[in-house]
Amino acid sequence: MPKPPPRRPGGIPRGLDHHGPALFSYGFRPFFLGGAAWTVLSMALWIAALSGFAAPGGAYGASHWHMHEMLFGFAPAVLCGFLMTAVPNWTGRMPVSGRPLMALAALWMAGRLSFSFPPPEAPLWPAVLLESLFLPLMAALFLREIAAGRKWRDLKLVGLLAVIAAANLWFHAAVLTGADPRPAARAAVAGYVVLILIMGGRLVPSFTRNWLARHRPGPVPAPLDGFDRVSVALSVAALALWVAWPETRAAAASCALAAAVNLLRLARWRGWRAWREPMVWGLHLGWLMVPLGFAAVAMAALGGLTQAAALHVFAAGAIGGEMLAVMTRATRSHTGRATEATLPVTLAFLAIAASALLRVAAEFAAWNTLIAAAGAAWIAGFTLYIAEHARMLLATRKPRGR
Repeated sequence: MPKPPPRRPGGIPRGLDHHGPALFSYGFRPFFLGGAAWTVLSMALWIAALSGFAAPGGAYGASHWHMHEMLFGFAPAVLCGFLMTAVPNWTGRMPVSGRPLMALAALWMAGRLSFSFPPPEAPLWPAVLLESLFLPLMAALFLREIAAGRKWRDLKLVGLLAVIAAANLWFHAAVLTGADPRPAARAAVAGYVVLILIMGGRLVPSFTRNWLARHRPGPVPAPLDGFDRVSVALSVAALALWVAWPETRAAAASCALAAAVNLLRLARWRGWRAWREPMVWGLHLGWLMVPLGFAAVAMAALGGLTQAAALHVFAAGAIGGEMLAVMTRATRSHTGRATEATLPVTLAFLAIAASALLRVAAEFAAWNTLIAAAGAAWIAGFTLYIAEHARMLLATRKPRGR
């Protein structure tokens, strides 16, 4: 009989729990599945709200609720699912699973439900308070794990998670006091984009190099070097200007420069050589939305595009696209399945990219039609992920070689 997870005095039980449901045996399982299901439901509710058939968020306002749930509901679930899988690999410590993981997932879900469907006439602050607990708790958990494993270089990821948690509180404070929550939304988007620049800047060329080594010997992605570090620094500076002063020439110039250097950085990874494998080019497609997002922000600063449309290139295209690509690969790899893409996976990647582009196109013509089409493409992308991977997330890991 498998041993129960080890316990540390006064700590969280750790180790893969083989006694309960497979869904709670590893962090990526409940958070990937829950995040995907929630983003499908919340986008459907947003489309219904635009048509006058729903009012999610109650007195918080459907528009603010939609923005919040994409940035602080769906995205943190996927990010924490990824980190709960990656951090144990970095630190050598056992992962959180079983009942502690179930409690964390229940806290995230309670926040979604209480915040999205508040009782009529009830004050908003209890739901906001409950919803706001998840991100600080996860940041504290990852801080403890990284400190215990003495992986100090990874503390920057905890710092970025703390930035997103602070942006969540800022967003709530702005909405509840009648202030503008858009700077808080930009701060959260900037935090996610920096995570993509750092983590994606390692994962995308690494997975590309591995695939090319097996299938197409020849030129491989450039190794991590000074150019990558400079491009990240320039990008962080550009994002800071965008967050603080989004409609200035300084923001336009810095974001245009960031777009150019990140496009060159992506080209150095030779993604076109892996065009036969969607599991690889899907990562490149999501990452392509980073330089496109910087270009869109630069255009918006000069009046060529609305700030909302520019933000969606980052939020839907880069964050949504890269998260879906990582979710797909991690789900298949960590459940013992092959990491080659199927047709539904390929269509899902294309659907999320289409969602971002349709949202931008809606600024120029057929607003209602294209907004609905963008939402439908988003729903299709994550529905395809659920249809393909829910059974993998709910079942025990497939033994190797079967």
